[in-house]
Amino acid sequence: MSIHEPADVAILGIPAPAIALVVLVVAVASFSYIMYRRLDLLRKLMPDPRSSEVGKRLKLALIYGFLQFRQPRYLGAGTLHILLFAGFVILSLRSLTLIGLGFSSSFHLPFLAGRAGFAYEIIKDYTVLVVLGVCIVAMVRRAVFRPARYEHPGAQGHEYEAFIILGLVSALMVTDMIFDGSAVKAQPEKTMAYLFPAATLASFFMPAAGSSALSAVHISGYWAHILVFFGLLNYLPISKHFHVITAIPNVFFANLNKGQIKPVSWNTKEWMDLPEIGVGKFESFTWKHVLDFYSCADCGRCTDNCPANAVGRPLSPKMISIKARDYAYKYYPILGTPPDPGEIKFTGDVISEDEIWSCTTCGACEQECPIFIEYIDKIVDMRRYLLDQGNLPQSLQKPMQQIKKKGNAYGGNKAKRGSWAKDIDGVTVREIKAGDSADILFFVDSCGSFDPRIQEMSKAFARIMGGAGLDFGILGQDETDSGNEVRRLGEEGLFEQICEKNLEVFSTRSFREMVAFDPHAFNAIKNDYHVKFPVIHASQLIVRLLREGRLALNNNYVGDRIVTYHDPCYLGRHNGIYDDPRTVLKHIPGIRYREMARSFSRSFCCSGGGLLLWYESEHEKERMGERRVRMAAEIGAQMIVTACPFCLINLEDAVKTTGNEGKIEVIDLVEIVDKSLTS
Repeated sequence: MSIHEPADVAILGIPAPAIALVVLVVAVASFSYIMYRRLDLLRKLMPDPRSSEVGKRLKLALIYGFLQFRQPRYLGAGTLHILLFAGFVILSLRSLTLIGLGFSSSFHLPFLAGRAGFAYEIIKDYTVLVVLGVCIVAMVRRAVFRPARYEHPGAQGHEYEAFIILGLVSALMVTDMIFDGSAVKAQPEKTMAYLFPAATLASFFMPAAGSSALSAVHISGYWAHILVFFGLLNYLPISKHFHVITAIPNVFFANLNKGQIKPVSWNTKEWMDLPEIGVGKFESFTWKHVLDFYSCADCGRCTDNCPANAVGRPLSPKMISIKARDYAYKYYPILGTPPDPGEIKFTGDVISEDEIWSCTTCGACEQECPIFIEYIDKIVDMRRYLLDQGNLPQSLQKPMQQIKKKGNAYGGNKAKRGSWAKDIDGVTVREIKAGDSADILFFVDSCGSFDPRIQEMSKAFARIMGGAGLDFGILGQDETDSGNEVRRLGEEGLFEQICEKNLEVFSTRSFREMVAFDPHAFNAIKNDYHVKFPVIHASQLIVRLLREGRLALNNNYVGDRIVTYHDPCYLGRHNGIYDDPRTVLKHIPGIRYREMARSFSRSFCCSGGGLLLWYESEHEKERMGERRVRMAAEIGAQMIVTACPFCLINLEDAVKTTGNEGKIEVIDLVEIVDKSLTS
C-alpha cells in the first residue's frame, strides 16, 4: 500500500510547496520581529562589557550551556532537563528535514543520506519517545508533587506556562509519531519495526484503513507538526521559556570576575554626576542584567538555596527575575502602545525595599543557577539607589556612620587599632611604618582590631606566624576598614574613599604578599581594590607552612570530639577556597571529621557578613545562624570550625540561643591551629 507525501498533495487546490512557503515566511518573519523587539530593549539599556576572554567564555558555554554541567546538582529534575535539552538538539535536524519535506517529498539534509540518514532515523525515533516521556513526567511533577520552588508568590499568571510549553512539545512528539506511524502502517513490510518504537507505537493505535485514509492521517500529522513547531518557536520569546533561546548566550556572557562588584557605571568614572545613581528605574539595568531576566528558567533553584528565604525573609531571587521580566514584557510589548507606568517605581514598588535589604550577598543563588544568572550586582545597584535617596535601614545607620567618622563600625579610636598586638606571649608584632618593609603584611581589618572576641583570633594568628619564623607586620593606626560590606550595602562613595586611603598606605610600604583571616577583607582587597600584589587567606598560608614543615599539629586540644567545618560564603563561593581549611584540619592527628549536609559550594550562610551583623529583619522565623548550628547538631558535631570572624560571632551566639551551649564549641581555624601547635 502506498501513501501520498505532504509535498505532493494540494490543499484546497493550493500546491503544498506554496503553502509551505507562506507558513515558513510568515513564521520566520513573525519570529524575527519578536526577537527584534526583545533585543531592541537590550540595546537601549546601560552598557556592560562582556567581550573579554572569548576562549574562556566559549568553554563556559560548552560545559555549562551545551553539556549542562550544573543541572545534576538537582539530580532528578536535572536529568529530566538534560534529556529534554539533548532531545531538542537531536530533533532540531528532524525539524529542518520536515520543513524541507513540505517543498519536496525527496528532501533530506545533505549529511543525512544513506546509512547516516537511516542511523539518524533510528536515534530520532527513540528520542521522540524519551522526550514525550520526559514531558509527561515533568507535567505530573508539577501537577501532583508541586515542589515549593516552582511557586510564584507575589506574581500572577505563571502557574500554567510550563504546562503550555510541555503540552506543545508533547504535541510535537505525538504529531511526529503520527506522521511516521502512518507510513509504517501503510508499508510495514518495508520497515524494521523493532528499530522504530515511536512510529510502531503510533501505528498500533491506527485502525486498518485504505491508502487514501492513511494518506490523510499522514498529511494531517505533518501539517499539524509544522504548525505546532512554528507556533512554539514564536511562543518562546513571549513566555518564560525565552530561556530556550537565551540560556546559552547568557552563559557565554557570564561574569568572569567572581567576588567583584560592578562599578556604578561602565560609562564614566564621574558617577556622582549621573542623574540616577544605581538602579531606581528599570532602564538603569545593564543589557546583561535584563538578558538575565529573559533567561530565567523559573526552576527556583536560586530561591531553594537562598538562606534569607529559608528563614522567612521576603526575598526570592527567582521572583526578582520573574517580576522584572513581567515588567519588561508589559512596558516594552511586542505590539501596541505600552501602558504608562505612572508613579510606579521599579526599586521600591516592583522590588520592595525589604527584599533588597534581606539579601546577605552570600552568592548561593548565583552558584546554583544552571545558566549563570547574576543577582548580587543587581541587589547592590538597587541599594545604591536607595542610599542615594536616603533610605538605609535604621539598624545599619549607626555602623555606617561610625565607618564614615572613625574608619570602623565599632567606633574605636584609630590610634588604638593596633593595641591588641601588645603583650602577646613569645611574639612581637611589628607595626610597619611608611618606608618600612616586611615579607608579609597582615591586614587585620576592623573586627580583628576592635572586637574583643576577634582580637583573640588576631593574637592566635600572630602566634602562628611568629612561631613559623615569618617576617610579618601590621599597619596599626594607618589601616582603614576594608570596605567589603560598605560597597555591598551600596555606599559606593564611602567605599572609594576607604579604598583610596588603604591603597595610599599600601604604596608606602614594601611587602611580598598580604594575608587576612577575614574572608571579607581578603575578598575586597583581592577583587575590588585591583591590587597587583598577591593577597591570600590565612588558611592558604597555614597550609603552605604545614607542607613546608614549619608548623606541626597535635590532637591535645581537639581530642576525640567530632569536628565539622562551616564554609564562609566569601571564602568559598566567592573565591573558591574550600580545600585549604579542610587540609589544615586533616593535619590534626586522629581528628574525627564529618561534613554537614550543606557544605562546600552549598554551604548555608549564617548571615554573619560584616555590617549585616547589625541588620535586623522583622520577618525572620529563625536566625540563619541558628539553622546552621542545628545542621551541625544533626551530624553529632561537638566542634564547629569556621574561617571567618563574623561567622564565628554569629555561630557562637546561635549555639547559645539553640540550647547547645556546653555541647558544641565554635572556633576559628586560626584558633584551632594555635591551640594544636606542637612546640
